[in-house]
Amino acid sequence: MLFHKLSHLQEHVKGHKKEWAWLGAGIIVAAVVLSFWQGGFLSEMFQNNGRVPSIIAPYNNAGLNGNPTGSASTTAAIDQLADPHERIIVAAVQKASPAVVSIVISKNVPIIEQCPSDPFSSLPPEFQQFFGFGDGTQFYAPCQKGTKMQDIGGGSGFIVSSDGYIVTNKHVVSDTSAEYTVFTNDGKKYKATVIARHPTLDLAVLKIDAHNLPTVQLSDSNNLMLGQDAIAIGYALGQFRNTVSVGIISGLSRNITASSPEGTGSESINDVIQTDAPINPGNSGGPLLNSDGQVIGINVAMVSGAQNIGFSIPINQAKSAIASAETTGKISVAYLGVRYVMLDPTVAQQYNVSSTQGALVKGDSQSFAVQPGSPADKAGLREGDVITQVDGTTVDDSNPLAVVIGEYKPGDTIQLTVVRDGKTMTIPVTLGEKK
Repeated sequence: MLFHKLSHLQEHVKGHKKEWAWLGAGIIVAAVVLSFWQGGFLSEMFQNNGRVPSIIAPYNNAGLNGNPTGSASTTAAIDQLADPHERIIVAAVQKASPAVVSIVISKNVPIIEQCPSDPFSSLPPEFQQFFGFGDGTQFYAPCQKGTKMQDIGGGSGFIVSSDGYIVTNKHVVSDTSAEYTVFTNDGKKYKATVIARHPTLDLAVLKIDAHNLPTVQLSDSNNLMLGQDAIAIGYALGQFRNTVSVGIISGLSRNITASSPEGTGSESINDVIQTDAPINPGNSGGPLLNSDGQVIGINVAMVSGAQNIGFSIPINQAKSAIASAETTGKISVAYLGVRYVMLDPTVAQQYNVSSTQGALVKGDSQSFAVQPGSPADKAGLREGDVITQVDGTTVDDSNPLAVVIGEYKPGDTIQLTVVRDGKTMTIPVTLGEKK
């Protein structure tokens, strides 16, 4: 039955050769007209050797719409957008994206091959015959044949100085045996050196040998409000450079525990920004922007299995570390030397203290409340003290002690407002450096 139907179709085609010829000619003419109407798409395709340009091809010097970033033609194109909000977002992306970079992680990995093996060589000869020896049987086992350099991951970053300092996450560049390569937005490639990794924040600073680079502007993350625009840019999935996603600030002062995709470790990150702007693997270390194209955060984590719940480190937490890396070549972090619990009415009742906000200096079976020899110890702080202010800045759940101290430099002298046994006092402390 099937053969009969195919034969009938062939006869039908033979009987209508002229009609098919005219139809084919009409299609060709239509294609040619369409190509002119589309602005020369066919000629462009032939110029690319018959291949449609790939969406993951290397970047050139053009910005959105193929126009040079920041050019007058780009500005004019943005002005033509009908939606005012759309114009704001596109302008913000145009402003920041030249300074966003992709980071490729490479490492020597073993080359594994199948090599001849003798799994029963320890057996006496009279027993080996029972396992196929002597009849030409060959056994193989995996063996290492040297190593090769291979790309094993990717992340994002952004340029903070024109002479090549770049900010990213510490977990992006945590492997001290790996090599790191930076690709700038114009497609140039640079070998990167890890200048410093922050001892407590998920933050690192890289350096590339380049000059006159575009840089981002850093905003004031202390003034963020729920619902304002948030724009994430990064190396999504380690494949798509400078991918843009847009959302809002969904939450502030979140405390999270983040783990690596491999599940090899976790760390607590405090006082982070929550956003619904999609943050994908590979976005780590990239900037979170406001509608002015300024950096308000460093994208650090996402919630697996959730719908667009991502987190960013507020940029104010990183400013002193960035300045330290640029001036001294390392990240110097201020150190007080206390272990504490942040208070709220429930926690205050649990520990039977009168203060309902602040940082209760409290040790446990593993750690001292006040580290011996630390700046806090030298200043006379005691277990049970409640630190309520630092230089007049209130310490509470939305402004934890570690975050407040992190905005100072080693050697700075601060004034702590402390409640001890129901009495309020001021204690000066000269901060040390965290090792």
